[in-house]
Amino acid sequence: MSEPLLRAVGVRRSFRLGQHDLEVLRGIDLEVHAGEALVIVGASGAGKSTLLHLLGGLDVPTSGEIWFEGRSLRAMTGAERSRWRNRYVGFVFQSYHLLPELTALENVCVPAWVSGDHAGSRMWERAAELLRVVGLGERLEHRPTELSGGEQQRVALARALMNEPRLLLADEPTGNLDSKTGGMVLDLIWRLRAQFGTTLVMVTHDEHVAQRGDRVLTIADGRILS
Repeated sequence: MSEPLLRAVGVRRSFRLGQHDLEVLRGIDLEVHAGEALVIVGASGAGKSTLLHLLGGLDVPTSGEIWFEGRSLRAMTGAERSRWRNRYVGFVFQSYHLLPELTALENVCVPAWVSGDHAGSRMWERAAELLRVVGLGERLEHRPTELSGGEQQRVALARALMNEPRLLLADEPTGNLDSKTGGMVLDLIWRLRAQFGTTLVMVTHDEHVAQRGDRVLTIADGRILS
């Protein structure tokens, strides 16, 4: 088997609460291979979101190592990690995190603005095409308050794909949606990750969502269960 795209070894994460340390992750080992759809399932408080933030470079472990294509995230400076994250990672969160003052089209363009890759019409054309792909070609100029929850999540998905990331991280992406809309969003995520060849890591508490994964891991009390 080829070398993993993403690898975590002995990852621990603790948070200081008053006079005590709260250990959320207690030695996580996992590998994710290119093109895989990995789902990590666990109850609320099991450490799912903390792990996803570490895998995407939004946070750093208390101890242990995470590598992306053999490159240590810990060894990067904060600025290097930010550039790496913007270039290689797309995030989809339970709360859509759209900027309310921007249109759908402008929200999708944000990753390109951050990376400095805003070469005129090419950026706008890609953003518009992604919105068409997620079924929002008629909503380019709508602001988040003018969109339903499912539509906002589709804008967030288009934004996550804007910079053609190698890795898509999804944190309970259907948690704020009804079952029908959530199913449509999941269908779209799976279709687009196959279309673009994107590796997917999703965390959820929903066993039905987990069944869609190529591989499913369970996290409990900060540990991956066999």
